[in-house]
Amino acid sequence: MEIVRGKQTSFINSFELAERLNGYTNLHIDIGTGDGRFVEHIARSNPKIFVIGIDACRENLQKISHHAPDNALFVIANALALPAELNGLAGTVTINFPWGSLLGGLLDNETGLLTGLRKITRAKAALEVRLNGGALAEAGWSLEEGTCCIQDVLAQNGFAVRSPVWLTPHDLRACPTSWAKRLAFGRDPRAAYLKCIKL
Repeated sequence: MEIVRGKQTSFINSFELAERLNGYTNLHIDIGTGDGRFVEHIARSNPKIFVIGIDACRENLQKISHHAPDNALFVIANALALPAELNGLAGTVTINFPWGSLLGGLLDNETGLLTGLRKITRAKAALEVRLNGGALAEAGWSLEEGTCCIQDVLAQNGFAVRSPVWLTPHDLRACPTSWAKRLAFGRDPRAAYLKCIKL
């Protein structure tokens, strides 16, 4: 799979990835990681876990990957076609404020995305999804209806989904992603949080 550090990209295979993961207690994968700020925060706050951020846009990741800690890695990949090298490895997966094809994949039960989520996660892995009202509105859904739809899609694909938590601007300000901060201080700070466990 393709990885990026600064302006340099390279490829890493399953054996090389296993060496990088050796000694860490968990692998946390963040899908649609954007500028990578969330991955850097999680990695620096939890040095015993390894964190991988995945995004299709390599330019977004150049700055933060240049000075990322040793327990963080940034992968260039489409969320609808997650790298096979990650299969069966993740104990935690996050999808923070998806939009575009990633949000559409969750709403439409897109086979590539949902199959990929099942493949990269271990049994009993945690999946956390944060949704924002503005992105859902652009996709033609209210926050409540879109959240309910995604709950159903995840349940159909082997995840036990808890009841949604409706996030306040205060909750968004506490979330270490660039997009959460924009939402918290924007005109439409409505958001929801879904916690799921792979069955």
